[in-house]
Amino acid sequence: MRRFILTLVAGLLALPALAEVGDDGLHKQPWMRDTFKDLREDLDEANAEGKRLVLFFEQRGCIYCRKMHEEVFSDQAISDYIGENFFVVQMNLYGDIEVVDFDGESLSEKDMARKWRVMFTPNIVFLPEEVPEGANAMDVAVAVMPGAFGKGTTKDMFTWVQEKRYLLDNGEDFQRYHARMIQERNNGSFD
Repeated sequence: MRRFILTLVAGLLALPALAEVGDDGLHKQPWMRDTFKDLREDLDEANAEGKRLVLFFEQRGCIYCRKMHEEVFSDQAISDYIGENFFVVQMNLYGDIEVVDFDGESLSEKDMARKWRVMFTPNIVFLPEEVPEGANAMDVAVAVMPGAFGKGTTKDMFTWVQEKRYLLDNGEDFQRYHARMIQERNNGSFD
């Protein structure tokens, strides 16, 4: 009996950690910020902390969001990297909380998602450190990660943005960078 209980406990410990879900039905991470969703203010705060502003669009019941939280963001190295380098603001694809875009327009989360052409979740929008007056978030985004990806792709995208590789004039766009990272990891995994 004792062996059975130990085996059961060991098996439970081996399961991926379940992501916490908030009252809004969205998964929560410790590095997600609860802000007033005024993007100009969020950008200023991110810059003051030396971090990059990122918008995470998710929705209640999204199986792909759950996959990202349980299989990717549960990886301590990835979670630590995001927490150390990014200022993450979560957006609800069907939410009613007011969002103020960089251009000054104020809309609900769901209407802002329509304005920015966000149609599915998860959708991760990476923003630059400086945004000109009158610009909107989607038009100035340096990268968009549309959909759920594995650990390698996710880590590579966050690293590519953090290192500002999108500014390099070396012919290595994200796909080429990601392919090089896969080869350098040389672990036989394509993700």
